[in-house]
Amino acid sequence: MSSPMVSGILFCRRYSRFFFVLLVAALLAFPLLFPEDPYIMRVAINVILYSMLATSLNMINGYSGQFSIGHAAFYCIGAYTAAILSTRLGWGFWQCLPVSGLMAAFVSFFLSVPTARLKGVFLALCTIGFSEIVRLIALNWVSLTRGPMGMPGIPSPSVFGYEMLDNRELYYLILFLCSVCMFTCSRVLKSRLGRAWMAIREDELAARAMGIPTQRYKMYNFAFATFWAGVAGCFYAFMANFVSSDSFSNEESFAIISILLVGGQGFMAGGPVGALILTILPETIRFLAEYRQIVFGLAILFTMHFAPRGLVGKFVEWIARLDREAKDIDMSIGGGDI
Repeated sequence: MSSPMVSGILFCRRYSRFFFVLLVAALLAFPLLFPEDPYIMRVAINVILYSMLATSLNMINGYSGQFSIGHAAFYCIGAYTAAILSTRLGWGFWQCLPVSGLMAAFVSFFLSVPTARLKGVFLALCTIGFSEIVRLIALNWVSLTRGPMGMPGIPSPSVFGYEMLDNRELYYLILFLCSVCMFTCSRVLKSRLGRAWMAIREDELAARAMGIPTQRYKMYNFAFATFWAGVAGCFYAFMANFVSSDSFSNEESFAIISILLVGGQGFMAGGPVGALILTILPETIRFLAEYRQIVFGLAILFTMHFAPRGLVGKFVEWIARLDREAKDIDMSIGGGDI
């Protein structure tokens, strides 16, 4: 490996905090670059929204070793909870936000309790069936959800009486929510609870032998992850001002799992990277809008072939390999071989 490559690795290590600050500054300054382009701002909002959804699913699939495909169900529950509370009880965005998350987490127990012993494809089939059940309830419970007519008239979010109508304001709001979500997830993963989830992922039998109540911790994992999906659903409802069951089909679940697989399961950056690629890619090839699922499928096949752990996982492996080579060079220099 060339000495400039070694110098590059050392530079990245030394100034990692600087790069993080630079990323934060870029995200904050992004709306200022496109002050009069609502299309670009709406795409940016969708990127961050899907980053939040994929990050919450990552807590289930990437960190506890379970395999859920029906994440759109809890996204739907959060959105409809916010829609019902806002249009019928007059609740505001900040009142609906925690209730939407808690409702999604509560409903997750109806799925996680009977499926706590299931793994792999069996759990995946149950989650996708559960997602379809939730969508059909939203479609047919006309007295509560207005059925196929959807729920219009949801107000825009407001802060201290100021109503957020501009896309730039909504961008900063979802950026704040996604940042809180990712920060909370990263802190939980470093706690005893998060370490227990990762132990279950690595070897459930060994985790049980160490005294970890695996079934109960799996239910906690589902509840924690689906809480954030419900929060994302609440934001979507107030952003779109309209909720319909068509927005939460299995196609939406496949989109979220595709984002996570392309970005990389088990990496905090996996959700945002996958969302950035699979949200912008369909926009650049809008003439293939009818083949959106084919594009997602090809992206998954391509990623699984060249980067089985996702793009972030491939990048981490590459950095680790360069790091090992850099250490070998340093050792050889220290030993007088060169």
